[in-house]
Order: sequence, then structure tokens, then C-alpha cells
Amino acid sequence: MQDASQEPEGQPLIADAVRGNWVDRHAPQGLKPYFRLSRFDRPIGTWLLLLPCWWGLLLAMLATNRASWFDLWIFAGCAIGATLMRGAGCTWNDITDRDFDGAVERTRNRPLPAGDVSVKQAAVWMILQALVSLAVLLTFNWNAIFLGVLSLLPVAVYPFAKRFTWWPQVFLGLAFNWGALLAWTAHSGSLGWPAVTLYAAGIVWTLFYDTIYAHQDTEDDALIGIKSTARLFGSQTPRWLLYFLVGSVTLLGFAALQGASERAILAQLVALCGAWTFGWHLNWQLRKFDPDNQTGLIRLFRSNRDAGLLVVLFFAIALLL
Repeated sequence: MQDASQEPEGQPLIADAVRGNWVDRHAPQGLKPYFRLSRFDRPIGTWLLLLPCWWGLLLAMLATNRASWFDLWIFAGCAIGATLMRGAGCTWNDITDRDFDGAVERTRNRPLPAGDVSVKQAAVWMILQALVSLAVLLTFNWNAIFLGVLSLLPVAVYPFAKRFTWWPQVFLGLAFNWGALLAWTAHSGSLGWPAVTLYAAGIVWTLFYDTIYAHQDTEDDALIGIKSTARLFGSQTPRWLLYFLVGSVTLLGFAALQGASERAILAQLVALCGAWTFGWHLNWQLRKFDPDNQTGLIRLFRSNRDAGLLVVLFFAIALLL
């Protein structure tokens, strides 16, 4: 009988890992469990953490009507920080959920429940990632640094949310979209209302995509008592996804208009098109949603990278006008 921690040739170790990912194919054997803890074999989470950062930076540049070479560092620093802090957050999540993960088919082969790393080793790996992220954060202004440190609160709470609320996706949204506030502040020096509106749009977007994602585990979650919006909504999920779609697009549109209010009308319209095309993509996901199609669920979830990149594209074009 095959060991549960092993994989057939060419198959990913983790159920929702990207097939043929660079970790499985090229990472040193001793580092593979740590890279899997950080989800380096599943980059979609890094994208979903990074994209609100880029939204916030570009919107701040639109609002202040200025750009500098330091903005390039903010752009790159957000990418580095999102990769590492997502890795640290996922490691923390796996430490707290190691017993639950062992009882869920999709997650039972993760490094901790599979015994590939110890809790102590995982904790050290988490701290190392957080320290490098802190080094990046310290290159920003003091207000951004304060916001970066404050972001640890929702990150710390999220893994426990599924134990006490049917809405753990709200806590995920609070953590995953914090970069919209941080990147805006890193550019402008202080927080502004467009960034807050953008943050709210991101939270509602998270409710949309993570409800889709959570439908993969509804049966196992019910057996072990884990709560989620997918279980809460059940057959009414499409109606709730529509609410989240409308809410996120509306808030994103308001944020775009707030941030570009001092720009030419064409720039405002292009920024607003970012929200419109984003909504078009979410509507496509809603039409394709099938809670019984496991492959389709993960495909829709991953497609949110493209939805978020549409906003980046149109905000960037608006900057040139």
C-alpha cells in the first residue's frame, strides 16, 4: 500500500497543487515540505494577497498625481512581502489546523498532518519568513510600517474563525486585502478614504472567491464541525455570490472614482472600466459555478488572479492619461 505522504510519478503531493509545479519538479528535496507549507506550489493565494496591494498603490498614484522611483520598490516590495507573508500565514494556518487537515481528504497530505515536518520546524520556518517580510516593511514610511504590524491581528485570528463563526471568509478578507491600505499609505504617507473603500471592495471579493473555494470541502467540514459560508449558504450560494459580485464591483467603482476624482474625465472612465471588467469576470465565474464539480471549483477560484489583474491593467492605463 502506498504511503499517504508519497505521490505517484507526475502527480502533485497536495491535492490542489498545480500539476508540474516548480516545487515538485525542481526544489531541493529537503526544502520541499517547507515550500509546500508556504504554498509555493499553489501561487494563486500569493496573487490574491498581492493584487489588492497593487490596486492600492496604483490608486494612490492616481489620487496624488505623482510617481517616483520609490514606487517601483513599493511595487516589488509588495510582491516579496506578499509571497513571504502568505507563506508565513499559511504555515501558521497549518500549525493551528493540523488535526483538522488530517481529517479532510483534500488536505490530509499537507506536510504537518503527513509528518513531513514537526510543529517546531514549521514554527521556525514561519518566523524566518516573517522576519524577511519585516525587513521589507521597514523600508516604507512609519504609517505604513504601523499598518503592516497591525495586519498581524487578522492573520493571527483567521485560522480560528472557522471554529466560532459561519463567516470565516470575512476574517480572511480582512487579512488578505490589508495590502490595499498599506500600499496606499506607503505611497501617499497617510491613509485615505479611497483606500478604505478599496479595502471594503476586496473583502467582499474575498467572500465571493473563497465561498467558491470552500465548496470543495463541505462534506468533510460538516463531519468535523468546521463552519464556512459554503455550508451556510448551501443551495442558495449562487444568490449570495451575486450579492457579493454586485457589492465588490460597486465598492471598487466608488474607490476608482474617489481616487481618480482630480484626473481628466477620460482617466476616470478608464479607472471605472477596471471595476466593470472585474465585474464581467466575476459574472462569468457565477455562470460557470457548479458546487458538484471539484475541478471546476478550483479552476474558478484560480481564475480570480485574472479578475484582479484586469483592475491593475486599467488603473495603470488611467495613470498614463
